[in-house]
Amino acid sequence: MTKGVIGLILGVALAVVVSFTPLAGASSTSPHGTTPYTLPNQSWYDNHQQTGIWVTGEGSVSVVPDVAILTLGVEAQEDTVEEAMDEASEAMDAIIEALLDNGVAEEDIQTRWFTIYPVRDWINGHAVLLGYEVSNTVTVKIRDMDNVGHIIDEVAEAGGDLTRISGVSFTIDDPDPYYDQAREEAILDAMAEAQQMASLTGVGLGPPIYISEGYNYAPYPVYMDYSYAAYGEGNYTTPISPGQTEVSVTVQIVFSIEY
Repeated sequence: MTKGVIGLILGVALAVVVSFTPLAGASSTSPHGTTPYTLPNQSWYDNHQQTGIWVTGEGSVSVVPDVAILTLGVEAQEDTVEEAMDEASEAMDAIIEALLDNGVAEEDIQTRWFTIYPVRDWINGHAVLLGYEVSNTVTVKIRDMDNVGHIIDEVAEAGGDLTRISGVSFTIDDPDPYYDQAREEAILDAMAEAQQMASLTGVGLGPPIYISEGYNYAPYPVYMDYSYAAYGEGNYTTPISPGQTEVSVTVQIVFSIEY
């Protein structure tokens, strides 16, 4: 329990800040997105001054992620756009097939970006066209956490030298129950702190009169530089460990005072 300075302050403000913070040595979307915390406006402070007890409470829950988000793609360079597109398409088709064969649902594969641009070099002060590069990147949601490393290996083999894997992040498919649990712990913590403050100062603890809530969460990324050409062929399994994620909630509450 965090102990703040006992103060008599007007009004009530409750701010809830939610974040997923990976534990030491661990790897780790929230459906809530991000809601900025907004303080009461100035008129609120003008009308509520020097009454209330401000407290802070904390709650947290340790959770093992159950979803991996893999960012991968292909990159091909050839003399013409058509040649580069054909090569990239063939590699991506092989990657998609490998994903489907390993139990990834089609709806869990989403195109992230697709680019075509010329590749030039400067020779004797002039730009010389070398060819065209086609890049196709997708995000893949892997729900079988025991199979993440194997899927990465299968993707790298399917796409060959054109494979690009930029990173993997870990998240919780349904974080709401953990939000609820951490929030309950935080509020109970704050209430106990406020009760102690009221008892020590000889006043009664009234109810809170203003409550706001905010969320701030992003999945924990693990960056990778994975090119199949760099590893060569052979029997291997890429080690992937999701570790644990800490769902934490901090509440700041101002309770009214009863005399």
